[in-house]
Amino acid sequence: MAQPISRTGIITPDLIALDADLGSSKDAVITALAERLTNAGRATDSAGLRDAALAREAKSATGLPGGLAIPHCRTESVTTASLGFARLNPKVDFGAPDGPADLVFLIAAPEGAGKEHMKLLSSLARALVRPAFVAELREAATADEIVDAVERVLAPKPKAAPAAASAPATDTEKPAEPVEAPKTIVAVTACPTGIAHTYMAADALVAAGSRAGVTIHVETQGSSGSTPLSAATIAAASAVIFATDVGVKGKERFAGKPVVASGVKRAINEPDVMVTEALRASLNPQATRVDGTVATDDSASAGSIGWGTRLRQILLTGVSYMIPFVAAGGLLIALGFLLGGYEISDGAKTIVLDNSITQLPDGGLATYLGAVLFQLGALAFGFLVPALAGYIAFAIADRPGLAPGFTAGAVAVFVGAGFIGGLVGGIIAGFAALWIGRINVPQWARGLMPVVVIPLFATLLVGAVMFIFLGKPLAAVTSGLTNWLNGLSGSSVVFLGIILGLMMCFDLGGPVNKAAYAFAVAGLNVNDPASLRIMAAVMAAGMVPPLAMALASTVRPRLFSTAEQENGKAAWLLGAAFISEGAIPFAAADPFRVIPSMMVGGAATGALIMATSTTLSAPHGGIFVFFAIGHIVWFIASLVIGTVIGATCVVLAKELVHRKPATEETQLVTTAA
Repeated sequence: MAQPISRTGIITPDLIALDADLGSSKDAVITALAERLTNAGRATDSAGLRDAALAREAKSATGLPGGLAIPHCRTESVTTASLGFARLNPKVDFGAPDGPADLVFLIAAPEGAGKEHMKLLSSLARALVRPAFVAELREAATADEIVDAVERVLAPKPKAAPAAASAPATDTEKPAEPVEAPKTIVAVTACPTGIAHTYMAADALVAAGSRAGVTIHVETQGSSGSTPLSAATIAAASAVIFATDVGVKGKERFAGKPVVASGVKRAINEPDVMVTEALRASLNPQATRVDGTVATDDSASAGSIGWGTRLRQILLTGVSYMIPFVAAGGLLIALGFLLGGYEISDGAKTIVLDNSITQLPDGGLATYLGAVLFQLGALAFGFLVPALAGYIAFAIADRPGLAPGFTAGAVAVFVGAGFIGGLVGGIIAGFAALWIGRINVPQWARGLMPVVVIPLFATLLVGAVMFIFLGKPLAAVTSGLTNWLNGLSGSSVVFLGIILGLMMCFDLGGPVNKAAYAFAVAGLNVNDPASLRIMAAVMAAGMVPPLAMALASTVRPRLFSTAEQENGKAAWLLGAAFISEGAIPFAAADPFRVIPSMMVGGAATGALIMATSTTLSAPHGGIFVFFAIGHIVWFIASLVIGTVIGATCVVLAKELVHRKPATEETQLVTTAA
């Protein structure tokens, strides 16, 4: 006798369309399913639900092998976690590698969906890797049979072992290439939304491991929560698989393990291949490691992150760790100027050392506090280049790279090589530490390697290279660049402003945006007017995207979803505070029309800032550091003009330019969020 089915109510017959023609594009299918959910009282706004699902679709296609698609989203338009289902005739392309889909689930979760709801949705996603369940969906004659099939996989089941997915291996995929010796592999799966792909990848890997005779423990870092893998489980593992589209939480736990890394969809599409690659890596002493070691055997690094991506991650790690020093130091310096005047930079050190709160200098308390703030900021700012170099080396060689990296940065400052010297020195220090760490030493000496041997000899090596060979040439390059910037005038300086404005608005906090920002803050010098103009252009242009989207969504709300209108309200404050990422929700939903519009506005602002010789002596804060802005009227005018231009462009684009399918849109924001 069949077991009674536990009803969750997450899917009902009125949410199902069987053998239906819902249009020839995935936009049309998603729109039709969103309307079904709204008509059933599961959502308040079908357009808002549709736009949220399409925004997720723009990040990466949701089509899966075998004729499946799982568009999904979380949005405030959804009132209760729900599933819309369509069995399509004809099929529609959702971006799967093997062709169009005939089975489509629209997974809709409320913005604040609780863990229980998210677990139900993840259970469905996991079931879709089982051929028997997929066959049942194709053979069902009525909507009620679909509901019964789905409810059976959503019914509560005995709790599996912590952090390990438990899908049975019932499909007929080609088994992974057998590799001798029993193995245990640990894996982390995570997608941007954390609803579906995270759990499907987990079960696909476990099933592939079962076929290969390998035990795989998976930590799913998704929306329904996760149980972290235990230290003992990680220690016993022969290799690690990272199938993620976002950063791995607690990545340092896996340090030293051979790793295969990819996006989350590869684990769904090619789980057997990834397991085979992980097994090969576990047998190869030269395989890529979680701590950044570079594989020398091409077969060992198959499926790993490419060197272009790896180099970008290394440089962005340095910039990311540098920015807190920049923000804290720069703002303290600006506050020092506010209290003590710009002349405080000449005598701050003497005032701080020779005076106290009970023995004030000439000028009184304001001068003394201004000197303290300026000197504190100058000391913090002095770590800019060493922190950049230190954490570049850290990204390459982990902790043993910190000491040689910081030292390389200090040498760069000492010889006048500045920001460029820090970049070069950090890379040299990191690879020097990595190379020394690979030297085979006796067991008794291994404990000394990371704390004594590697830092000592890597520091000696990078210091010698910087002092003897590279210091003076890099200093000459830095000096030449500074002189060139100071010599710019007329159209040249305006052109530089345009370039910086375009870069700040291109990827909204991504690598290009950060490169322009790092260029500005690395050269920031209160005694160098050119550097102050560059800083003003970069910050003003970076404020344009969120402000422009806030303005556009206010004056033409009908062009934006309900969620975007709410984001627009928050974007006013984010833009005023110089947080470019405030425009990311708009760009993610419609990159083809939003990002070029923002770039036009940012370029206009950058050009105007440079043309009017507007300056800024603080590296962050937006309009809230008005006291550090020279020619503040021109700063505000340039910002307003760029904002209006950007908003006008995006409104016209949405009114006049027909939206292309998501697969044809330029995916410009995948590196930011």
